[in-house]
This record gives sequence, C-alpha cells and structure tokens, in this order.
Amino acid sequence: MRRTEVTVSEPGLLFEFELLRSGCKLIAGVDEAGRGAWAGPVVAAAVMLPIQRFDLAYRLNGVQDSKQMTPAQRAIWFSGIQELAQATAIGFATAQEIDTLGLSAATRRAMRHAITQLGLEPQHLLIDHIRLPEVDLPQTAITHGDSRILSIAAASVIAKVARDRAMIAFNRLYPGYGFESHKGYGTAAHREALHRLGPCEIHRRSYTPVEDCTTN
Repeated sequence: MRRTEVTVSEPGLLFEFELLRSGCKLIAGVDEAGRGAWAGPVVAAAVMLPIQRFDLAYRLNGVQDSKQMTPAQRAIWFSGIQELAQATAIGFATAQEIDTLGLSAATRRAMRHAITQLGLEPQHLLIDHIRLPEVDLPQTAITHGDSRILSIAAASVIAKVARDRAMIAFNRLYPGYGFESHKGYGTAAHREALHRLGPCEIHRRSYTPVEDCTTN
C-alpha cells in the first residue's frame, strides 16, 4: 500500500498583505482559548502585527496554531509575539458569564474586551471562525484561521498561554481539582475530582458533565 504524507503548512500573511494593498495598515488577529473546558474562563486575544515589516514572516517563523505547539514553544513565542507586535490585548469571560450568556455570546464578549484594550483602533479584524456583529469594524471570519493566518495564529498563542497561566493560578485557590495539569478540560481525573469534591466557583455549571457531577 502506498503511503501518503500530509504536509501541514504554516500560517502565512496572504490575507494581511491583501488588506495592506487595499490601504489597511492596522490589522488585528483575534482568537480564543478555552471554549471546550468544563472550568475557568474563555480567554480571547487580539494581536496587531507590524505587517509592513519586510522580515515579519522570518521573525515569526515557528508561530502556529497554538494547539500544534508544545507548552515550551508557546511560552517562548508568547514573549516573542508581544515584543514584536504593535499591540496585544487579552479579554476574559468568566464561568459565570458563560453560564448566564451562553458560550457563543460570552466568547464574543471576551473578544470585544480584547479589541477595546489594544490601545489602537484596528482598520480590519481577522477572526478565527466567529463574527462580531456588535463590533463596528470591518472584519473577516475565517474557518481554521489559526492554522492559516499568521495574525490569528499569534492571537491563539497569546490566548492559550494567558488562559493556562490563569488556570495554574486557580489551582492554588481551588486545590484538588488538578487545574494545573488539565487546565479545566474534561479528563478522567477532572471528572473524578468533580464527583469527589463537587464543582467549585470557576466550574461552568451549565455544562452537562459539571451538572451531572454536582453534589447536593
């Protein structure tokens, strides 16, 4: 049987360059982390890269969709992206907001918070999959944007590292759940801890696995 090799391409700047040719110089990539977790916030990040730098792709060679990177790689690029970017910002939506508003609305709120904290107003937003009708800025929602668009990939790294660090801090406040290892996602160890301890303040009680493990 013939073996087929699949090559995974790194995110590029084609979308950004097309916008630059149309006159947009301030472009923000937007992504989130934590939508699938049972506990903790959804964290969104907005990143504005200096698109006009001729060496930008070279300087960010190695930045990918954060899910394809190791924790060590993400930590290195978290600092590298912040040093190179024109602006970066983070927005949070708490577990309580997720339960009250619903996941999609809470995610959009976190993204809006990140965009408003940039300090510069983007001329265009490149967003991973989600549209933000509440934001009065030109925008493009791109499915799998974190694996295709460098600005979005950079935002995915910032969001993921910020959320992981928040969950490690929560582990000190709510010991016994293992937040430092599974970061609030659904694992066997997390399920066992929920059965043993019941949910804590940062659990998303609207999620079926958490609701099923609630102790009365």
